[in-house]
Amino acid sequence: MEYRIADTFTDSLARLTGEAQKAAKLTAMDLQLNPAQPGLQFHKLDKCKDPDFWSVRVTSDIRLIVHRTAASLLLCYVDHHDKAYKWAERRKLETHPQTGAAQLVEIRETVREIAIPVYVEKPAPAPSAARLFDAFPDSELMRFGVPREWLADVRAADQDRLWKLVDHLPAEAAEALFDIVNGLKPQPAQPVAPGGNPFDHPDARRRFRLMNNVEELERALDFPWDKWTVFLHPAQRQLVEKNYNGAARVAGSAGTGKTIVALHRAVWLAREHTDARVLLTTFSNTLAAALETKLRRLIGNEPRVLERMEVSALDAVGRRLYEKRFGKVRLADAAIIRELLTTAGKGSPFTVRFLSAEWEEIVDAWQLTTWEDYRGAVRLGRKSRLTEKQRAALWDIFAKVQAELATRGLLTTSGIFHKLAASPAGAFDFAIVDESQDLSVAQLRFLAAMGAGRKNGLFFAGDTGQRIFQPPFSWKSLGVDVRGRASTLRINYRTSHQIRVQADRLLAPEVSDIDGNTEERNRTVSTFNGPDPVVRVLDDEEAESVYVAEWLRGLAVNGMAPEEMAIFVRTEAQLHRAKQAAAGLKVTTMPMHLAKGLEFRAVVVMACDEGILPLEERLAAAGDESDLEEIFNTERHLLYVACTRARDCLLVTAAGNASEFLEDLKEPSKS
Repeated sequence: MEYRIADTFTDSLARLTGEAQKAAKLTAMDLQLNPAQPGLQFHKLDKCKDPDFWSVRVTSDIRLIVHRTAASLLLCYVDHHDKAYKWAERRKLETHPQTGAAQLVEIRETVREIAIPVYVEKPAPAPSAARLFDAFPDSELMRFGVPREWLADVRAADQDRLWKLVDHLPAEAAEALFDIVNGLKPQPAQPVAPGGNPFDHPDARRRFRLMNNVEELERALDFPWDKWTVFLHPAQRQLVEKNYNGAARVAGSAGTGKTIVALHRAVWLAREHTDARVLLTTFSNTLAAALETKLRRLIGNEPRVLERMEVSALDAVGRRLYEKRFGKVRLADAAIIRELLTTAGKGSPFTVRFLSAEWEEIVDAWQLTTWEDYRGAVRLGRKSRLTEKQRAALWDIFAKVQAELATRGLLTTSGIFHKLAASPAGAFDFAIVDESQDLSVAQLRFLAAMGAGRKNGLFFAGDTGQRIFQPPFSWKSLGVDVRGRASTLRINYRTSHQIRVQADRLLAPEVSDIDGNTEERNRTVSTFNGPDPVVRVLDDEEAESVYVAEWLRGLAVNGMAPEEMAIFVRTEAQLHRAKQAAAGLKVTTMPMHLAKGLEFRAVVVMACDEGILPLEERLAAAGDESDLEEIFNTERHLLYVACTRARDCLLVTAAGNASEFLEDLKEPSKS
């Protein structure tokens, strides 16, 4: 007998109390080990339209809903007795007549008239827009996965009713309707061949998972709120399991599941290549730790796979490999470099700020070691034009810095990776890089030497719109060419439609890298609706604190837990404003640059004042016009990152004169 779990089961399991979850998991495992054992109490549900729905007793009040046939057992739902029974009475498991995919379909006649949710009071709406899907015949809508009994509702849907309607439809149908509304052409998966298993359809695999043993089931139920450990969107699964003849990259705006693809990709490669060493890496220790936690949730019961995988920040990997091959390393930190540049540049017409930027972005980044290298270097992104005489004067300064570093036995991080790139053999067979938009030149040079020319050697996940730590540069010039092997995820799972649309106003509709690879942000679709973000400019810091505190308390009164809320500010210098506004609630408070990889139901972005965003200190330190443009871009990216940590509710505030960036966010979102 085949044993499966549905995503509706893990969703409902996550909503139970800890004790109820524990009891439900034990019952689920008993069902897999022996569904015929006498201790399991099955009860046939007579009021259900689907004759194969049964309940299984967990406790005196908790019931599992299962779909049982002679060939299979499917865990569908778990809840308190009456709620579990009502859930089953409103659904049926069927094979879609056109796509051949297995679907849990909500029975239309059990659903009351679909109401439009109201989040805030608004003026009376204008007359309803034309129906959205009149141009599509029934056969076309069914090809997208719309159940037959919901065709009339889909046909009647206007812009307002669509958001409520899609809550009742299978995911593939909802996504196709969103695509149509956004002017895109849906790309449904191929139908199941006649006689094929409806659970093998790509859309069925996103909601039903075959459990091969009790260990696999136990892992799936350990973290029921992390559905990504069990269920993947077909577009994600395709990227995870695809073979590439060179380096590949997956892009997508915040919340589209790039990190999930990277994690599953790393595991898939480790399973497929049983002798391979797999590196899963990113740019910071904090994000690497988060990746390792997720990885252990995914394959914690597969120690032989886990032992062949390393999860570390890339700088830590570089330092470890360097010391293993060449001995102890002594790093030159930013203070030492600034001291050396100040001394070597004394009496020159160049400011220390300009020298620091030229060193970091050109000389050290590209490891230029001779006058000829520097004279011929393309100063990408540096708009201050230099004569050959000026370059010669600059090189004298940089040569002195390099000589002093050598005398002191010091290396820069770029120097470490440059030396490793010269002999990368034996490091790792495969490397998967998350948040790849913030890779440095030296890091990418090392990765390119390690695996750019090897099948499946390198896989990158990132979003150019979230680049906040590194200036742009050409990957292709370092031997990493992802053209033809670059994909963009479009389904946003984390952020409501309203928050996503408004945050996207901070960025261009299309974001391109130096090599011309384009990410189209306006093609992204959020899968759920929510209240509009709130942007408020208050008279002063005290008024801002009071407003934020009242907003947070309102959420708490309505049942939102403090750990589901966060306040972000630009730097640590504004943290006191965040803590004052928290008003005793134990909400997370932190600078924006630490927000990467985090998610909260509600987010406040405070202190978005003129002079703070963009940060005045950075603007003053700009070495040239190019620096200024880059600062504005990365400051916008920072605000975008902070705003897109919110799932349901977003508040952005300023005190006094507001940041110019808030003018974009103030525009109302368009549905």
